[in-house]
Amino acid sequence: MTDYVAAIDQGTTSTRCMIFNHAGEVVSVHQIEHEQIFPRAGWVEHNAEEIWRNTRQVAAGALASADLTAANIAALGITNQRETTLVWERATGRPVYNAIVWQDTRTDRICEQLGTLGGGAERYRSRTGLPLATYFSGPKVRWILENVEGTRERAERGELLFGNMDTWLLWNMTGGPNGGLHITDVTNASRTMLMDLEHLRWDEDIAAEMGIPMSMLPEIRPSSQIYAQGREGGTMPGVPIAGDLGDQQAATFGQVCLDVGTAKNTYGTGNFLLLNTGTERVMSENGLITTACYKIGDNDVVYALEGSIAVTGSLVQWFRDNLGLIGSAEEIEGLARSVDDNGGAYFVPAFSGLFAPYWRSDARGAVVGLTRYVNKGHLARAVLEATAYQTREVVDAMNADSGVALSELKVDGGMVRNELLMQFQSDILDVPVVRPQVAETTALGAAYAAGLAVGYWSGEADLRANWQEDKRWTPRMEESVRERDYAQWKKAVTRTFDWVAGDD
Repeated sequence: MTDYVAAIDQGTTSTRCMIFNHAGEVVSVHQIEHEQIFPRAGWVEHNAEEIWRNTRQVAAGALASADLTAANIAALGITNQRETTLVWERATGRPVYNAIVWQDTRTDRICEQLGTLGGGAERYRSRTGLPLATYFSGPKVRWILENVEGTRERAERGELLFGNMDTWLLWNMTGGPNGGLHITDVTNASRTMLMDLEHLRWDEDIAAEMGIPMSMLPEIRPSSQIYAQGREGGTMPGVPIAGDLGDQQAATFGQVCLDVGTAKNTYGTGNFLLLNTGTERVMSENGLITTACYKIGDNDVVYALEGSIAVTGSLVQWFRDNLGLIGSAEEIEGLARSVDDNGGAYFVPAFSGLFAPYWRSDARGAVVGLTRYVNKGHLARAVLEATAYQTREVVDAMNADSGVALSELKVDGGMVRNELLMQFQSDILDVPVVRPQVAETTALGAAYAAGLAVGYWSGEADLRANWQEDKRWTPRMEESVRERDYAQWKKAVTRTFDWVAGDD
């Protein structure tokens, strides 16, 4: 009996499988971390074959822990770290190079070169909704074709395939070299800098400028549709694979932000704030990007404005692993509570440059305001506050672009369990912050998309009925303190600019 829906959540630091019931409640979860590879400063890579092995293990583990089999699963959805880029052999499935992660900055010079063709960083924005930046997939593909021996010629002969991690998993789940589907959905395609955002098709002119053969590109599909059934050797044989969304769009869908003007903020490796703009493409004038939010079957595509922040949860991970000041991510809240404030210290985590609203690949991380008074408790607090301050910058930009002030912020992701951070987020935004009962809405959104495609959920009303508030934080900070501290943060951000010169 098919009582449940499953989702594979292939994230930046781990892969997990979550199984949900009709009420949107978590029935089972299994998660495995994968290696973070840092070959050089600014370079971040993943082993795609490791991720595929982990994907099969977490699917089996989630079924086993709930004493289920694939026969109990009505549909499977996929959500993924979005811009992370992989090129592999069509005939064998072997990657030609590690996956280049969305945080990676090695394509800075490629982006600069493309900008000199005219328009600078805005060259492709009117067609793709995106600025020319190291964040997106297209320049990463070009880097592989220019730097991995033999790949340019092999790509032109049609021997190589490109995909973000959703495409890699879907291809393997449906047969790999033996007839695997080479597809993606509109949300992931919109993160490549290769898709025409209005017509939802690959832009041949942009692909040509980047030197990417069209034969490498996957077919673009809706976010909710029965693509195929899982095959033997995959994750859940015989189960319809029916949902595919990039992680932040999936979280938006899981938060049931289905009405124009609704927004959510996901606190994960980075932070990503999305505002539903309906079927209208709103072009930002304040450093945000325009992206596909979701497309359900044959319905019109829904768009969103997005503010992307590169480093938030990964800053806590760095504080733990690189500095060794805490033994686990959860310990940072207690350490931060050991002091009353940040002691005048501000941490701007521009490890991969700055994303929205600055788009400064020349920036690098900085801690400013240090005195002999500052201790590790103040630094822990500065680490958490950096997430809230960066979110404030994105919210300010979104309010300016939309013309409507945000009245409350729905939040999700791993960091929302940190109640000190959530209170400070409410304080610095001066709006309520609301956490749902199911905080891991990324996987839930992928499950919703898959379940809708097979009729497990009948429509949006079912999804709305599932959303339940868990906790709400309201502002407690005095206005004068809020604006004083935020001004100090803005000053700290400027200290990170121009650190990397063009010839570094």
